[in-house]
Amino acid sequence: MLKRLCTLVLVILLLPLSSSLLAAVEKKILLLGDSLGASYGVPAEQGWAKQLNERLQKSPGSPRIINASISGDTTAGGLARLESLLQTEKPAWVLIELGGNDGLRGLNINAMKSNLVGMVELARKYNAQPALIGIKIPPNYGSKYRARFEQTFVEVSQQHKVPLLPFLLDGIGGIERYMQDDRIHPNAEAQPLISENVWRFLQPLLSVEQLPPSNLFSRH
Repeated sequence: MLKRLCTLVLVILLLPLSSSLLAAVEKKILLLGDSLGASYGVPAEQGWAKQLNERLQKSPGSPRIINASISGDTTAGGLARLESLLQTEKPAWVLIELGGNDGLRGLNINAMKSNLVGMVELARKYNAQPALIGIKIPPNYGSKYRARFEQTFVEVSQQHKVPLLPFLLDGIGGIERYMQDDRIHPNAEAQPLISENVWRFLQPLLSVEQLPPSNLFSRH
């Protein structure tokens, strides 16, 4: 009887320690995004990040996505709140899906680039691997501004050796059946396609954390 009681006490004492160890080794992907990351206008359970997380969880030991996307956020907003998220969540990877609102508001491209670089450096400061998710803006912003906007993601990727998914909405953006009435935000039907785009981008990052630059940077 005494032996069983001692065993029970030992198990109870070890439970908090086991939970702490599990939390310490759990890997997380922090998604720092805007309305595209938040799947604006789509029920939360249908969003692409939610679908991607469910796909990841089918494989034991896979990281969990922490979706810290806020509709309307800019690169400046993301930079301002990133350090607190890094301290709280301690992610292994940071997916930076920001810049779309900078472009739609016609904000300064150099400032956007500086903010993106700042987020990359901050992620690395906290031992997280950063990755960029690029976006495009409508044609009515002018060819010069659009070109500079899109090239900014490429420059940050190449100059700072950051993996880049050039266009989150590849095969989706501009196609009416996949867009909401505002023609900016993807609808529910598009969410699995976005999830697939990001899944293909993430696979090499998750399977082998360090690959040659030619395999990871500025993927097209």
